[in-house]
Amino acid sequence: MHIPDGFIDAKTATTTGALAAAGLGLALLRVRRCLPPRRVPLLGLTAAFLFTAQMLNFPVAGGTSGHLLGGVLAAVLLGPSGAVVVMSAVVILQCFMFADGGVTALGANLLNMALVAPGVGYVVYAVVRRSAGGGPRGQLLAVAFASWCSPVAAALACTGELAWSGTVAWAVGFPAMAGLHMLIGLGEALLTTLVIATILRVRPELLLEGAAADLPSNRRRLLAQGLLLALGLVVFLTPFACSWPDGLETVAAVLGFAHRAAGTPVAPSPFPDYAVPGIGSAVLSTIVAGCVGTVAAFVFAYLLARFLTPTGFARAKSA
Repeated sequence: MHIPDGFIDAKTATTTGALAAAGLGLALLRVRRCLPPRRVPLLGLTAAFLFTAQMLNFPVAGGTSGHLLGGVLAAVLLGPSGAVVVMSAVVILQCFMFADGGVTALGANLLNMALVAPGVGYVVYAVVRRSAGGGPRGQLLAVAFASWCSPVAAALACTGELAWSGTVAWAVGFPAMAGLHMLIGLGEALLTTLVIATILRVRPELLLEGAAADLPSNRRRLLAQGLLLALGLVVFLTPFACSWPDGLETVAAVLGFAHRAAGTPVAPSPFPDYAVPGIGSAVLSTIVAGCVGTVAAFVFAYLLARFLTPTGFARAKSA
C-alpha cells in the first residue's frame, strides 16, 4: 500500500505531510510521558519484527498479494502512541533505504499506515474487547476483527488521497481498493491473531496489559531472541514470499493510472527494491537487504525510544 512518487499531487502531499507530522509529534509526546521505561526496548523489537513481516507477501486472489501491516499488533503490545512511533520508524526506513514508497508521498504513507491503521485498529480493538468481556477468547476476537478493519481503513484513506489528487475517481477507486483490502485484511487478521495467541501462551508479559505493563528482568535475552527470530524469518521465508503486486499496484494497473508513478525515485536509496547492488543472486540480495533493514529498524526505533525517555531509560537499565 506504499504510494509511490507521482500518484498524489502537491496539495495532497502537503496536507497529508502536515497531518502526519502533527500525529507523530503527539504520539512522541505521549510515549515520552506514558510508556513505562522498562518497555522502551520493546519498540525496537516490534519495529524489527514488523519490518520483516512486511517483506513476506502472501497470495490473495487474482494475482494480487498482501502482507502483514501490523498496526493492531503494535498497538496491543505498545498502546496506540507506541504503535504510531514504531510504524512511523518502519515506513520512514522503507522509504529512504529501500525506495518503498515515494519521498513526496511519505506524509500520505505515514498517515495511512502509521496513524490510520493502528489508530482505527486500536479503537475497534478496545470497543470489541469491552463488549466481548475479559479473558483470552474475548481478546483474540477483538484482535481478529480490529486487524481486519485496520488495513481496510488505511486503504480507504489512500483512496481518498488518490481521489483528491485527481488520480482516480472515488466512485471507481473505492470498490476496487476496499474489495481487495477486505481480502488482504483476512490474512492480516489470521496472522495477527496467531502472533497474539502465541504471545499470550508463552510471553504474556509482553502485552501492554500483562505484568503491570513491565518487561521481565531478562529483557536483554528476550530482545536478542526476538531479533534473531526476525532475522531467521528473513533468511528462511523471504525466498518464498509471493512476488505478485500488492493491492494498490493491482488497482493502479487495472484502473490505468500505474503510469503516473515516477520512473526514477526523487531521492536515491542504498537498497532500491530490497536489493543489494553487486550481488548477482536475487534471492541472496533480498536476504542481505532484509537483514540490514531488520537490524536498522531495531536500532532506529530503539535509539528513538531511548532518546525520548533518557532518564527513565537510565533508571530501567540500572534496575
